[in-house]
Amino acid sequence: MTRAIMIQGAGSNVGKSMLVAGIARACVRRGLSVAPFKPQNMSNNAAVTADGGEIGRAQALQARACGREPLVDMNPVLLKPETDTGAQVIVQGQRFATLRARDYGKQKGQLLPAVLDSFYRIAKGADLVLIEGAGSPAEVNLRDGDIANMGFAEAANVPVALIGDIDRGGVIAQLVGTHAVLPADDRALIKAFAVNKFRGDTSLFAKGMETIAERTGWADLGVIPWFADAWRLPAEDVMDIASHKGGDIKIAVPRLNRIANFDDLDPLSATPGVSVEVIQPGRPLPGGADLIVIPGSKSTIADLADFRRQGWDIDLTAHVRRGGHVLGICGGYQMLGTEVIDTDGIEGPPCRVAGLGLLNVVTTMKPQKRLARTTATYLPTGDEVSGYEIHLGETTGPDTENGWLSIGDRTEGASSKNGQILGCYLHGLFDADAFRTAYLSRLGKAVSAHNYADSVEDTLDALADHLETHMDIDKLLSLASPIQA
Repeated sequence: MTRAIMIQGAGSNVGKSMLVAGIARACVRRGLSVAPFKPQNMSNNAAVTADGGEIGRAQALQARACGREPLVDMNPVLLKPETDTGAQVIVQGQRFATLRARDYGKQKGQLLPAVLDSFYRIAKGADLVLIEGAGSPAEVNLRDGDIANMGFAEAANVPVALIGDIDRGGVIAQLVGTHAVLPADDRALIKAFAVNKFRGDTSLFAKGMETIAERTGWADLGVIPWFADAWRLPAEDVMDIASHKGGDIKIAVPRLNRIANFDDLDPLSATPGVSVEVIQPGRPLPGGADLIVIPGSKSTIADLADFRRQGWDIDLTAHVRRGGHVLGICGGYQMLGTEVIDTDGIEGPPCRVAGLGLLNVVTTMKPQKRLARTTATYLPTGDEVSGYEIHLGETTGPDTENGWLSIGDRTEGASSKNGQILGCYLHGLFDADAFRTAYLSRLGKAVSAHNYADSVEDTLDALADHLETHMDIDKLLSLASPIQA
């Protein structure tokens, strides 16, 4: 019999995604077949699934923790922000519509049947489904038509464990306040709580846990200390990318307004001797960088305009003049060309805009998105690279004749004649240890060997150990209820 429980947060970024991954790995090690599920996610950091769609990157990590291939049903609704007020809506892995926030708010309830359909499919063959909420159920103004938190929990009749974040302060108010504002039916679905990200002696918060339990009637699952190795896992938010300064190889990454699929940075950040620094708007690109990586973007043309407003185009030109290397991935690759053409208005009003002009290529936006998991060969060394493509647009021009990857019988990417500037559409290429070492060696500095895949697996195991020690997983599992389709 398949059982399920939902992990919700008393706020955003309380650590739900990581907790689900760690609990999943702990339960798998206990011999259970576990599947992750998140009804609705909002992120431009997406993963391409085994069945040809896209889901939030966090659910791909959770699938990995479960020992499963990522599937579109693990995250049936994905919102990918394109502007401050609108987002592309992905349903069961495929583009459904682009909607303004107010319009999505009116229509989201109509997606509940698709969400439940995915949930019941994921549940087949699993002993346990770990469901992750989004944001906070205390946002009662969003309750009508909700599919992310209590609306889903009510429809699927699953119990909830609520997580508070003590690191941001006011955790008693977070949890007791959520209890106070929820309607009675929603409140009854919450069975337990835990406090996450504690720094110091957890026994000092014993009275706080008693207070929360007394005021809510919820079961106490424990106080979870700060997990110091969290940075070793793929980051869900670009602000969680660890910047380790002091490494011989210095990599700078401009923080684009609509940065997307920045998981390319995780293996670089984890490599010994490499310093990855995410440069915030308002700051110049540093003069001492060996490599500047321009990452993916959900809105290439808008981010290109913002890149210029920041003065980063001037900094980049100076970097190249000093002999520095540049790598553009996906949207960053498109920006490096001479022109981006969007006559069909794919990203906004029809237009043609000048690129940064560092690669002699032109990108034409097309309505059909390319989604593919891909294996390629790094031509200079013959090393194999596995990754994924997720983009709109086709890029052509003389510098594509200097493609530096091969995919089947075609070359991929573009290179300047001196090899100083590279671009490609392939995400995830730095996961390959041999390629990463070979590419970084081009910067003229020694590179330490590092097995990135093993480090992620070891960190998931360490996270599971951490939760087994500090969280009452037995009690959590006892609260999970049978799924009734």
